[in-house]
Amino acid sequence: MKSGPLRTPRPRSTPGCDDKDRAPAPTLARGANTRGNAMRRVALIYNPASGQHSRGRRAAIDKALAVLSEAGVEAEALETIAPGSAGILAEEAARRGCDTIIACGGDGTVHEVLQSLAGTQVALGVVPLGTANALAANLGLQTSPAKAVRKLLTALPMRLSVGQIFYQDAAGETRSRYFTVAAGVGTDALWISLLDPALKRRLGYLLYMIEALRVWATHTFPLFEAAFIEDASAQPRVEELSELLVVRIRNFGGALNNFIPGATLHNQRLRLVAFKTRSRMRYFRFLIAALLGRIRSTPEIEMIDAVSVECRPRNGSSARIFAEADGEILGHLPVRIEIVPDTVTLLIPPSAKP
Repeated sequence: MKSGPLRTPRPRSTPGCDDKDRAPAPTLARGANTRGNAMRRVALIYNPASGQHSRGRRAAIDKALAVLSEAGVEAEALETIAPGSAGILAEEAARRGCDTIIACGGDGTVHEVLQSLAGTQVALGVVPLGTANALAANLGLQTSPAKAVRKLLTALPMRLSVGQIFYQDAAGETRSRYFTVAAGVGTDALWISLLDPALKRRLGYLLYMIEALRVWATHTFPLFEAAFIEDASAQPRVEELSELLVVRIRNFGGALNNFIPGATLHNQRLRLVAFKTRSRMRYFRFLIAALLGRIRSTPEIEMIDAVSVECRPRNGSSARIFAEADGEILGHLPVRIEIVPDTVTLLIPPSAKP
């Protein structure tokens, strides 16, 4: 969706992050952490339209600000105004001296903020305010904004690797995005492309189920080629797939609280699910197994650990195969996915099992 030039929204509360007495964020090695409150200057970036309960959004943000203020943390709240503005706000807040950015929204808002914080030492925190809050669920933060912020005050800032997906956009240009939750090529990206934002706010997860059923009943599951490099010194293994999932977290929330065995934010390799089938029945069985927490690798739907994977159209195929990351539709084939080490500092509550 294209939009005009973005104006810079003003902070909705003060005092906030400024250049005076700017203190650098702590530099952490991969997996390193510190106990206690590491936050001093914070920007809460929130999407006023995300989720099904947006009417009370500002009041919820004010309560979260109050929690930070009581803890002696300088904080400001910044409201997004258009797609892409969350990332711009995060970059500007970091430049003003904020050591922590808290993304208040769904996985889409977190995804936007991640693009600006990747490669920096500014910490990323998550408060669930969207329809899909998979990363927040995985971190044990599925609660009210005020309670989530209280948990973040005791969180461990941990340096983590992230996924990176390269894809082709509508203009034929190669682009890339970082991701923390999952990326997909094929069926799930088509499903995400069908989700109407207005209906998603009204219907929530019901729309997800409706569109999933429609894709399952009508989609032809066209095949594409995927070349897996399972070891840095190994030759690529090529398979024909109808769907490829790259999963970075274990708990997506709700019934999917143990979705893909072996998926974790600490993984230094890609955890892949390769659908080597076009069978509706096998897709259905996979969904049932996912809901029951009993997914297992099979010859038709195989779980693979890899260093990287490249996806390309089959020879002679005219099918347009889409790609997504963190629930955001990106573009289409060709696609390359890999891990980028030591990329983001994420606030992880002590009780979380990421």
